[in-house]
Amino acid sequence: MEKVSEAVGAVVRETITVTDNVTGKSLELPVFHATEGPRVADIRRLYRDMGILTYDPGFTSTASCESEITFIDGDEGVLLHRGYAIEDLAEKSDFLEVCYLLLYGSLPNAAEKADFEQTITMHTMVHEQMRTFFSGFRRDAHPMAIMVGVVGAMSAFYHDSTDIHDPHQRMVASHRLIAKMPTIAAMAYKYSIGQPFLYPRNDYSYTENFLHMTFEVPCADKPISPVLSRAMDRIFILHADHEQNASTSTVRLAGSSGANPFACIASGIASLWGPAHGGANEAVLNMLNEIGSKDRIPEYLQKAKDQNDPFRLMGFGHRVYKSYDPRAAVLKKSADEVLDELGVRHEPLLELAMELERIAQEDEYFQDRKLFPNVDFYSGIILRATGFPVSMFTVLFALARTVGWIAQWMEMIEDPVQKIGRPRQLYTGKRRRPYVPLDQR
Repeated sequence: MEKVSEAVGAVVRETITVTDNVTGKSLELPVFHATEGPRVADIRRLYRDMGILTYDPGFTSTASCESEITFIDGDEGVLLHRGYAIEDLAEKSDFLEVCYLLLYGSLPNAAEKADFEQTITMHTMVHEQMRTFFSGFRRDAHPMAIMVGVVGAMSAFYHDSTDIHDPHQRMVASHRLIAKMPTIAAMAYKYSIGQPFLYPRNDYSYTENFLHMTFEVPCADKPISPVLSRAMDRIFILHADHEQNASTSTVRLAGSSGANPFACIASGIASLWGPAHGGANEAVLNMLNEIGSKDRIPEYLQKAKDQNDPFRLMGFGHRVYKSYDPRAAVLKKSADEVLDELGVRHEPLLELAMELERIAQEDEYFQDRKLFPNVDFYSGIILRATGFPVSMFTVLFALARTVGWIAQWMEMIEDPVQKIGRPRQLYTGKRRRPYVPLDQR
């Protein structure tokens, strides 16, 4: 059996038969063959024809959509964007080139790249009235709180790019979000430390511009270190997209209702804010500070093995990866380059992190459970060394992930079988019961 399914691009080459042992009913379900990864059974008829829902908390065994953007093989430690390995992109491309790839499906040629960079550069300034939004936040407001509010408010300023049914407006909104996110992120940081906002500079690259707006002041304009700029660019690439994670699924779900793109991206930022998602690199630094010294590593590894102990080994293991996170290997190299550039020859936290990784990887407990370092294990060390406070870590994640959210949102909008998200539930509450008047209770 082979036929094109309702899912665009997917092909049905076989079926599986499901039999209800209670009613005796049987149903043939088509099975999609993915380009990469496991086969996918189409269960859409299961409830209609047999009255059965599936139960999958966290949707870990459910394909919520068809996508051509990102593929992850967690067992082999593979991450592909449009078919390109993340290691190759991080080593040979820059962030805007990866943005183009995610949005349009292929790497740009020289002319396309120049045109795209020019387009993004022309959108980096934010509406001048948006500057007044920041004064409405408390000075000690978390930068992520500011990001959620300001990005959501963009729909009030850019009415000409909120019609999701217009392909041109969708693309304009996409360019604006990619271009303005560094500006908004830098403004959130500047506001938190009481320094004046800096306007973007069109003669800088995307990452140089962000570092300029974040760390420079009007009275002194220092050159941007190419090593730091490249390291930051690499961090952005490594966080650009990661398949159907919590924040991406949030963006898709919000977008399925027809919400404007700015509201959808704001919803993704809110989801990313959670410590189990975007806040993990902050948790790694907190853990390393708690451990304190190399001689205490064995003690804390024992605590991590004790299920009754609240201590957890942060930065190890991943919901998807069951081998070494390919992004962690790239960042480990970047950490050395950044610390060398900054003249930090012996960074205690980095040395502690590397020793912790070495000892943990030799321990059978962690080997058996496939708990390998993930991208968060080294990113926090790099960001701290560069000068970012811990409160900005998740903001940088949101900045980088914006392009992935946009690409996924646009793919969802253009999917002909897309419909509003409406998960079902396994209800275990009370059965229907009679109402008792107040005076009889």
